[in-house]
Amino acid sequence: MNAPVDVSFFARAAKPITSYRPYWAKRFGTAPFLPMSRSEMERLGWDSCDIILVTGDAYVDHPSFGMAVIGRVLEAQGFRVGIIAQPDWQSAEPFKALGKPNLFWGVTAGNMDSMINRYTADRKIRSDDAYTPGDVGGKRPDRAAIVYSQRCREAFKDVPIILGGIEGSLRRIAHYDYWSDKVRRSIVVDAKCDLLLYGNAERALVEVAHRIAAREPIAQITDVRGTAFVRRPGDPTAEGWIEIDSSDVDMPGRVEDHINPYLTTSEQAQAQGQTCTKEEGGSAAPEVNPAIKPLNFMPNPALVSKRKAPPRDRSVIRLPSYEQVKSDAVLYAHANRVLHLETNPGNARALVQAHGEGSVARDVWINPPPIPLTTAEMDYAFDLPYARSPHPAYADAHGKHDGPTKIPAWEMIRFSVNIMRGCFGGCTFCSITEHEGRIIQSRSEESIIKEVEDIRDKVEGFTGVISDLGGPTANMYRLGCKSPEIEAACRKPSCVYPGICSNLTTDHGPLIKIYRRARELRGIKKVLIGSGLRYDLAVKSPEYVKELVQHHVGGYLKIAPEHTEGGPLSKMMKPGIGSYDKFKQLFDKYSEEAGKKQFLIPYFIAAHPGTSDEDMMNLAVWLKKNGFRADQVQTFYPSPMATATAMYHSSMNPLKGISRDPERAERVDIVRGDKRRRLHKAFLRYHDANNWPLLREALKAMGRSDLIGNGKHHLIPTFQPMTDGSYQSARRKNSTPLGKASERAAAVVKPGAKPVQPRKGQMLTQHTGLPPRQTGGAAKRKPG
Repeated sequence: MNAPVDVSFFARAAKPITSYRPYWAKRFGTAPFLPMSRSEMERLGWDSCDIILVTGDAYVDHPSFGMAVIGRVLEAQGFRVGIIAQPDWQSAEPFKALGKPNLFWGVTAGNMDSMINRYTADRKIRSDDAYTPGDVGGKRPDRAAIVYSQRCREAFKDVPIILGGIEGSLRRIAHYDYWSDKVRRSIVVDAKCDLLLYGNAERALVEVAHRIAAREPIAQITDVRGTAFVRRPGDPTAEGWIEIDSSDVDMPGRVEDHINPYLTTSEQAQAQGQTCTKEEGGSAAPEVNPAIKPLNFMPNPALVSKRKAPPRDRSVIRLPSYEQVKSDAVLYAHANRVLHLETNPGNARALVQAHGEGSVARDVWINPPPIPLTTAEMDYAFDLPYARSPHPAYADAHGKHDGPTKIPAWEMIRFSVNIMRGCFGGCTFCSITEHEGRIIQSRSEESIIKEVEDIRDKVEGFTGVISDLGGPTANMYRLGCKSPEIEAACRKPSCVYPGICSNLTTDHGPLIKIYRRARELRGIKKVLIGSGLRYDLAVKSPEYVKELVQHHVGGYLKIAPEHTEGGPLSKMMKPGIGSYDKFKQLFDKYSEEAGKKQFLIPYFIAAHPGTSDEDMMNLAVWLKKNGFRADQVQTFYPSPMATATAMYHSSMNPLKGISRDPERAERVDIVRGDKRRRLHKAFLRYHDANNWPLLREALKAMGRSDLIGNGKHHLIPTFQPMTDGSYQSARRKNSTPLGKASERAAAVVKPGAKPVQPRKGQMLTQHTGLPPRQTGGAAKRKPG
């Protein structure tokens, strides 16, 4: 860990989002739903909208949908906000449906990146879209943020465009684009937006909205944290900044030593002759001989000014230009590494990246990340009057949102409560940290309980079961650094890798209290936990694991070991499989004490950078040994800006440092090509007869023919049944056409035969053909 920096943004108090004077239109009051048509505007008494939000999702007025949160926050500030959801992008006419916005357009592709939403990890087009009524695909364009921005500009040329959402966040600098297999420009350049807000943008958006409402030109709004914009060379607003040149991997300029994430916090501090902990008790101090005098080194006054680091709040790091990273994978990895080091709001500096040359030269300027919301501000955003349902425009003839008009994403979170934001896990394949940050932002207990009560009392169809109390991770609520000073100075990419930081509080007490209070509410039958669990943190609190297992698991609990082998796990920055084993012991113990049969659902990733064929073979052997049969296979998906994507593109490990010297830089085994990706997926589905020919060929080439045979210790058999090459995944619409697969499956079970029961002690998941849940419904049915 580095020594504390000279200026800590994070220690400064940001202006509360509740402290602004409401805009004059506050007098119109609160809309039951933000309007999507002129007729709705007229019923509200509006002649125009101050702000129009354009989104690639259907409009669901629920705090789990980004546009609903942004819209309601702006409404609470007094602005008249309209929404254009999933417009036809073939022309600009649908973008004129609500008229001309008085202040600005707010554009987002939706809750998901439009390319990830549209294409599978194998670049195949999906036929479904969970954010669309009827689960219909194709209702938003590819690269929706760019297309929507262009149509907004075409509709009303002089209205500012503010871009946001995860698609914009993950493309704020030049980035590798998996779908075109090339490096693309910053989305700020391609979308031609006036301002990009990255991350959770409530704080930045509220400030920007009020400044535009005060008639400040948007071109002059360049000092808001969490924003990115274009500056031309010689722009006077850039005066006074101290530029740090990091445009070449061999000459990083005055950039602090890069953190090695493979060292623990104490090891890093020891390497620098420092300590990160407040106190280090234990051994007594060694005796000091008073006759021995320490040497005193005096600084050379002539060099003091040269050594002094420039103030961070006026420093900007120049990354390699778009043209450089486009043609040089080493520089791309270097730029990605620097960007990830500048993500802590407490010490991050501005970044700048040149795009174009000559007359078209311009800089994409990225301000430091936004200051996280306080608990009071989180409560403010989540306590707003959400309708908690899709807009009435999507209802069927009976006014319902079921059947053909059902929106699957809403159905999934309909009875859930989001209790926090952020994640300090730092998994390299995940983009949560890049978008939401690693500082946990938690709601208050009272706000959470109030929402549970609102669901119970107001949401139609509620049966007494809360489907989730969670967030990006189930059990990071109110966890954070023990010291605000250390938190503001820390530059580590993860608080839990390679081990849990000694400065991280792991007290699950506040979360346990919320669980217990929620399940004891009148009318609440069950509170389930559906968010992914960070089990290496959970084992630090056996009381939490007991509460979770005995009261909040509906038969199955999902966790994500991702792999069993050290090679890929080190590239993912995930804990070893030993942490999983420790958690499973507690899980089984407390399940048995409660007299419940419950099962873990582990998830694994195939084809992740750093994964060898041998690694996947060992994982397959582990799966068979433990009785797993994975039906739903996750293949590594290179999302923009993720560290693992930089590995995929450059074949280098940015975590270890970047160098052109092959002896100093760590090369990473990258799984490219359809055949090898299919092989890695086949190892996860070793039980599927369609994969056996490919696996036999691979095992023989690897010299592991000993795993081919008909015994229990063998991975695949020697015989080959008739197969049709198909496979049905949990997402049936994305499966290979089944053909005769269903007939084959039916033929496996002989008429009159009893279903195969798993052997005693076998680890079961949804991947193995689990026994049906015992709901009591079967017992109540009478024969005949």
